[in-house]
Amino acid sequence: MNEIPPGSAGHPPVRGVVLTHGEMCFGVVDAVYKIAGVPEEALIAVSNDGAGPDELVRSVAEAVGDGPALIFTDLESGSCAFAARFVCRDPGRRQVVFGVNLPMLLDFVFHRELPLEELVERVIEKGRSAIRSLEP
Repeated sequence: MNEIPPGSAGHPPVRGVVLTHGEMCFGVVDAVYKIAGVPEEALIAVSNDGAGPDELVRSVAEAVGDGPALIFTDLESGSCAFAARFVCRDPGRRQVVFGVNLPMLLDFVFHRELPLEELVERVIEKGRSAIRSLEP
């Protein structure tokens, strides 16, 4: 039996949404685009700046769209995390990763054709492994 290759019509690429407090989302998304040169629909920035809870949920839901999505937030609690959890009530198609950093976003954009569950594990590991201190 032939499997449908990732990224084909049977398996659309995962969309990334970076949801943060203030302007942070715009900075990291801009850095990803400048470093990786990926298509704009790969990663979308959403800020909670000036948005109430209902407005933030609407903005995130619109950014996520209908396909598979991974929402990256800065913190595990607060308005961004609550909005992401609300939008991701369908864990088979949508997931949330807390503690976004640039290395995980770069890995995401180059591997977003992977199945969502595998992609989540991969970006979490990449994000963790990128946190280091300068050895003396």
